[in-house]
Amino acid sequence: MNIRGCTGIAKPSFLLIQLDLPTLRLGKVHFLPLPCNSSTNKPGFKVRFQHSVAERSYSSSRAAKPYSGRVKKKEEGASSLYLRPSLSDMKQQRMENRAQVYEFLRGIGVVPDELDGLELPVTVDVMRERVDFLHKLGLTIEDINNYPLVLGCSVKKNMIPVLDYLGKLGVRKSRVTEFLRRYPQVLHASVVVDLQPVVKYLQGMDIKQPDIPRVLERYPELLGFKLEGTMSTSVAYLVGIGVGRREIGGILTKYPEILGMRVGRVIKPFVDYLGSLGIPSLAVARLIEKRPHIIGFDLEERVKPNVGCLLEFNVREKSLAVMIAQYPEIIGIDLKSKLSAQQTSFNTILDLSSEDFGQIIERMPQAISLSKTAIVKHVDFLKLCGFSLQQIKKMVVGYPQLLALNLDIMKLNFDYFQVEMSRPLDDLVDFPAFFTYGLESTIKPRHQQVAKKGLKCSLSWLLNCSDEKFDRRMSYESIDMEEMEPEPTFDMKSLMGSRTDESDSEIDDYDDEDM
Repeated sequence: MNIRGCTGIAKPSFLLIQLDLPTLRLGKVHFLPLPCNSSTNKPGFKVRFQHSVAERSYSSSRAAKPYSGRVKKKEEGASSLYLRPSLSDMKQQRMENRAQVYEFLRGIGVVPDELDGLELPVTVDVMRERVDFLHKLGLTIEDINNYPLVLGCSVKKNMIPVLDYLGKLGVRKSRVTEFLRRYPQVLHASVVVDLQPVVKYLQGMDIKQPDIPRVLERYPELLGFKLEGTMSTSVAYLVGIGVGRREIGGILTKYPEILGMRVGRVIKPFVDYLGSLGIPSLAVARLIEKRPHIIGFDLEERVKPNVGCLLEFNVREKSLAVMIAQYPEIIGIDLKSKLSAQQTSFNTILDLSSEDFGQIIERMPQAISLSKTAIVKHVDFLKLCGFSLQQIKKMVVGYPQLLALNLDIMKLNFDYFQVEMSRPLDDLVDFPAFFTYGLESTIKPRHQQVAKKGLKCSLSWLLNCSDEKFDRRMSYESIDMEEMEPEPTFDMKSLMGSRTDESDSEIDDYDDEDM
């Protein structure tokens, strides 16, 4: 039976027993008569009892004292073993410990204002251990202040397991500091619940195993995304506009930031805007396959202002699509300053008008990145060849790629043109692309065939065609003048070749709220 206390009285002047104990499970109680005490000559009893507390057995045997005529009070402090601090005492102690931790953090320069409500170490020593460990990882006090919640991560339970996993994946130690600066939240993550599923998803997107740590180093925030959210919808949309399924792995390896972009707010508006300029969505898909980083160009802050800037510098609106398809970086750079500086250089060297400069940019948008030194060297070479400044101007405006060619190759081609072909310089003024053709592979064998047949033709008719088309021309009795027109330097259709793995799905209308 369970009892909290009992009092046993045998007879007056006999033993009085008072038990005031925690709940006991009383076993056996025996009252045994004892011989009279020789000194007092008073009768008594020997009481023997067994009891158990919390499944532990105890045994006690003592001689009962004679009845004193009253119940003896329990000894003061008899239950002191069972005293516990009150809730208010515990709360006060926690507040004192936290105040000491805050004082330590302020002493080293950490602002603890954002730590209220966060579970922190109860002692300064443990907090010092965390701060020292973060310092060993290369993080500074400034880094900790940028994300003070990192101080809530346990070294053994959180930080070390995460860092071990990243190391096993192949993330380089030299990149860990920058990794944590960009995404310190990873130290809160669970390896099994949070990190491993993302890695498996990347593998499922055909990202090769050796490339996964490079992807994470480039975009560590990726580890915080939900698989069923932004990541899956962005990939689905790209496939929908014509990006090859087999190209997804390479695209994400080069530019994993795509996985963090919302379709309705970022990707789709970008694709739609390029379409409004005349670039079909399939051509945009091919551009993304080759240069996936273009999706990262800010539409409102960079792309649209750059398009407006091109128009200001006399680029025709109908040429924008071809320009961007040929050199998409032009819509993502700091364009206005480059155009202004380049226009000044061309005006100084060739005395070009603003319209001439606009035509150069139309035909070769990469010209905005040419150095002044390169321009001067090529112009000086053409002057040595005997061309006048007016002829050079016409050649550069008509075919600005001249300014980016290898000067040694240009010299070889010109020597053959002058010695073996014996043509006037005006032929080169009319067809400056002559300098871009291989001497041994194209110029020399074709010239020899034409000379053998005794045909007289322009350089454009001679060179500006494929080998198959040239062979057909060699069967002609006369030269068709229409075929002498130069072909465009860039063909938009070249971006839209057919694919065997092309998606059959239609482009869905995405709602911004879902993305």
